[in-house]
Amino acid sequence: MEIREYTTYRENEILALYKAVGWTAYTENPTALRNGFAHSLLVLAAYESDELLGIIRAVGDGFTIVFIQDILVFPEKQRQGIGSALVKAVLSRYSNVRQIALATDSTEKTIAFYQSMGFHKLSELGCCGFMKCIQVSPITKKDRA
Repeated sequence: MEIREYTTYRENEILALYKAVGWTAYTENPTALRNGFAHSLLVLAAYESDELLGIIRAVGDGFTIVFIQDILVFPEKQRQGIGSALVKAVLSRYSNVRQIALATDSTEKTIAFYQSMGFHKLSELGCCGFMKCIQVSPITKKDRA
């Protein structure tokens, strides 16, 4: 497996990945997704030869805050270290950034994954988080990750 910058947006493979993990709010508006990729701070992809395995997309200023917006791995490739490798690559790239944040589903699986990567719930840090979602279509539980 190789982690490399995702510099050429290939809509078919990105839409297939988002669809495979059930993030339909993204697939229903491919123009917004394409623009989101174009304006991201960093997008990294995991590949096996030329096969896309997963991506991680970060937004922010890269100096004081980085927000992991998306991390997706094709379901049949999950639990093989791909997500961990993608997160580690972002953490390494931005090792001097004070805050690296993300929002995800509150499931045992996702909480355990991010805690294993060194993340803490905001409540453990004496903080709380807020989010306002302006939605075009209903957001499903899977879309909130």
